[in-house]
Amino acid sequence: MSDFKDAVSRFATGVVVVTSQTPEGPAGFTCQTFGSLSLEPQLVTFAAAVDGRSWAQVRATGVVGINILSVDQVDEARRFATTGADRFATGEWTQGPAGSPLLVGAIAHVEGPIVSVRTHGDHDVAIVRADFVAAYDGQPLVFFRAGFTALG
Repeated sequence: MSDFKDAVSRFATGVVVVTSQTPEGPAGFTCQTFGSLSLEPQLVTFAAAVDGRSWAQVRATGVVGINILSVDQVDEARRFATTGADRFATGEWTQGPAGSPLLVGAIAHVEGPIVSVRTHGDHDVAIVRADFVAAYDGQPLVFFRAGFTALG
């Protein structure tokens, strides 16, 4: 498995934080497996660990916000990836049209309902209808070989 992890770590990805407003308050987690799936209808996809506590909370709401992080948001990426952290204790966020927390400083936001979830191996692959989208200026945060970096 270490050869597999070493090989796939060489594929640079963007970094997102998936969020939702749950009955217990806001919840979210860092995710590097995200992408555009369809233009018509507008769909995106992400993968989350099947046994993730935050994913279970977020999934139960049926609606998510996806925050595409900027290069200035390494702290947010780490905080939302840390088990047991109070992920919303610091940093600013606003509420999206459907109620999801949207992180201030992200270079893009996508929000909408989860329309499908299928389990593959140790991850769930979710498909989300992009009912709300917004893009902002900035450079993306990139994950490459187990670390955060900038383009260039």
